[in-house]
Formats: sequence, C-alpha cells, structure tokens
Amino acid sequence: MTALQPLISLLGQTERERDEVAAQVQHAVNALQAAQTQAEQLLTYRSEYEQRWNAQFKREGGMELVNCYRGFMDRLTMAVDQQQRAVRSAEVLVTRGKEALRESEIRVASVRKLIERRVHEMQQSADRREQKQTDEFAARAAWTQRAVEAARSLPAR
Repeated sequence: MTALQPLISLLGQTERERDEVAAQVQHAVNALQAAQTQAEQLLTYRSEYEQRWNAQFKREGGMELVNCYRGFMDRLTMAVDQQQRAVRSAEVLVTRGKEALRESEIRVASVRKLIERRVHEMQQSADRREQKQTDEFAARAAWTQRAVEAARSLPAR
C-alpha cells in the first residue's frame, strides 16, 4: 500500500486544514453571539434609560437636564450603531467561514474518493494478476494432462 502513502498524507493534511477552518468558524460564531448579546443589552439599556428619563421629564424638565439626556442618548445611539455594525461584520465572517469550511469538506471528500478509486484500481489489478496466474496454471495443467495421455497412448517399445 506504499503507492497510497502520498494520498494518505494528503488526506491527513486536508483533514487538518478542514479542522483548522472549523475551529475558526466556531470562533467566529462565538464572536457573533457575543456581539449580538452586547447589541441586545445596549438596546435594552437604551430603552430603559428612555423610560426612566421620560418619567423624570414629567416631574421636572429643566434645560440642563434635557441637554444632559440628549448628549447621553446621542452617545448611547452611537454605541448601539457601532455594535450593530460589529454584528454585521461578525455575520459576514461567519458566512465566509462556513463557505471556506464547505470548500474544505469538499477537498477532504475528493481526496477520500481518490483514495477509494486507487484502492479499487489496485484491487482490480491484483484480481487480474491472480486470474492470469490461475489461467496459466490451468493451461499448464491441461497441457501436462494431454502430454501424459499422449505418452500413454504411444505403443510400448
């Protein structure tokens, strides 16, 4: 099976590469989940903050208080927007990673199929050699049998 050794080595390499890509995809999925969680937390916080300040404005609403609220809401909205961009970026990385993983899986499957074909070819070749040897043996046995029978049919001297 030494003829298969280069293909077996190639299979090992492609499987390692696939495993590395799978680990990268998992890391990207984890990063996406973390970014989504953070975005949800920011949205929840912003909503709670708006509700708190709306109640505060009903009781007292000085300009200084309104300016403070607006400034913080602007910064909070920027943080939410930035986090949503981070989520979209993480989604792109996950999508690209999954595509790379799919391509790696195809490469591994291709190498496995090639090995399977080579093993099949080698088996067919071995079967043909064995059949040829069997045929040669049968032909020699038949020739020997005919020679023995011919020798018996000769008159004795």
